[in-house]
Amino acid sequence: MSTPPAALAASLPTTGTAPGRSAYTAFFGRHAAFWLALPFPLGLLLLWTVAAQLGWVAPQVLPSPQAVLATFIDLAQSGELLDNLGISLLRVLLGFGVGVAGGLLLGVAMGLSPLFKDYVYPFFKAFSQVPVLGWLPLLMLLVGIDEALKIILIAKAALVPIAVNTYKGIENVPARYVEVARVLRFSRWQLLWRVIFPAALPPIWNGVRYGFTHAWLALVVVELLASSEGLGYMIVFGRQLFQLDVVIAAVAVVGVVGYLGDQVLARIEVILLGWRRSGF
Repeated sequence: MSTPPAALAASLPTTGTAPGRSAYTAFFGRHAAFWLALPFPLGLLLLWTVAAQLGWVAPQVLPSPQAVLATFIDLAQSGELLDNLGISLLRVLLGFGVGVAGGLLLGVAMGLSPLFKDYVYPFFKAFSQVPVLGWLPLLMLLVGIDEALKIILIAKAALVPIAVNTYKGIENVPARYVEVARVLRFSRWQLLWRVIFPAALPPIWNGVRYGFTHAWLALVVVELLASSEGLGYMIVFGRQLFQLDVVIAAVAVVGVVGYLGDQVLARIEVILLGWRRSGF
């Protein structure tokens, strides 16, 4: 009996098309998040362009994308944008560094010592509920409006999520890990460095990423209110002179730099968690 054509076609090898289709699927599978997120900003850009071209909004209120791009290029070529960006980055790195150090120390202390947590956590909880702007008037009286004010407020913004995530990460380490370490007769330092900290690393690093986001937001807020340099100052200065193209260009730089900083921390997280899996 002859084989049906459909069955014969199904039995033929498909090696000629499978690799290309597989590579195509793999590429779009790896970058699915990017492709899914792309239509929305492109749609906003298209709407912005159409609104500017048809005059739906006055150019004094919403400059065209071409005007903003030209202003961005002018600011970059003149060095004004890079100078203010460098000042903002230095401020956020200093404040973030102080916040990371303080947050890790405080979180580890609360996570490892229930007695310390009982004494400190209520005050820390109340301290964390006061936003950055709430501390601004008091600190202006104590330290003035120089760089110390900005570093302290940025450090405070970063410290809170780092301390909370570190404390929660250590507290939520599974008890069976500790029991196994005790069976193996680990010393206290071995227990900390080979069990507690590796197990708590994912939430701790999430706290570091949240801390950077809060620090970057605090930087912009502080520069908006108490600075004569930086990206936040560029936004205020542009608004005061009704140069909305400068404002939008500076806001775009703030968003892009903040996103890139978070992506750098995400890549470091992959490396750290890979080391944790290989060594734990």
